[in-house]
Amino acid sequence: MLSVVIPVYNSVTTLDRLADRLDGLGMEIDEVIFVDDGSVDGSWQRLTSLVSTRDGWRCIRLGRNAGQHNALLAGIRTARGQLIVTMDDDLQHPPEEISRLRESLADDVDLVYGVARLEEHGVARSFSSRFVKAVMRRSLGVSGADNISAFRCFRTHLREAFAEVNDPYVNVDVLLSWGTDRVRSCSVDMSRREEGQSNYRVRSLIRHTFNMVTGYSGAPLTVVAYLGLLLSALGFVSLAFVLIRFFTGESDVQGFTFLAALLSLIAGTQMLAIAVLGEYLARVHFRAMKKPAYFVRDDVSRD
Repeated sequence: MLSVVIPVYNSVTTLDRLADRLDGLGMEIDEVIFVDDGSVDGSWQRLTSLVSTRDGWRCIRLGRNAGQHNALLAGIRTARGQLIVTMDDDLQHPPEEISRLRESLADDVDLVYGVARLEEHGVARSFSSRFVKAVMRRSLGVSGADNISAFRCFRTHLREAFAEVNDPYVNVDVLLSWGTDRVRSCSVDMSRREEGQSNYRVRSLIRHTFNMVTGYSGAPLTVVAYLGLLLSALGFVSLAFVLIRFFTGESDVQGFTFLAALLSLIAGTQMLAIAVLGEYLARVHFRAMKKPAYFVRDDVSRD
């Protein structure tokens, strides 16, 4: 069985066309799960109408906007197929390419990413996306991070690797990397977004990257540690410089500007270190509160 999980957010204008194209695949798909992530444009009402006439289709409504990855997690955990495909709701991921993903999932592969043959984003968005992937590869150790996309096909048993995860700052690609390093990518045709604008703009990608790194990696702490060592070395050099000038009789008050600048640099670094530690403590605090990643309000199917 093949399950398709689609997070939905304010996409009422594209749902009918998406449903028609999924219908055109016939028996290739056994289950379709739409996850409404707190839409306010009538998407939920349209979804309930669509699933009421189709066998194997379901729609889940979350209690509040939890974010794309949390919505995906909700759908992945309820999927019944042996294979799961995730895709966007804006028609950028053509349903007709699902078969290509499925064919690329060979016996020695657990996860396949669909990579666009042609770049579909602007310069700023593309650069930000590459930066996020570089961070995932270097600091999180995610296999195949350079080819990550929201168009994925993977074996359902991988979700057992993150069955206990209940964190509001989840990232599906990081979670999947916990279960396998047998990852492949394949080239697919992707379309440009037909309606509205993407919620993943440059600022959102930066915030998402920061949440991802502090949530799944100790890299920021390592950076702060190395920065502290560097400033300590700079402090020792400055101390040696001042002592040499003192013993040689060249000391005067003209070094005040240098010392003030050095103190400002050290104080700024200390504040940065405190901020990073505070972010990690906040993550521990949220997890101690057991704040759920998402809350399912409704689960509707034809039955």
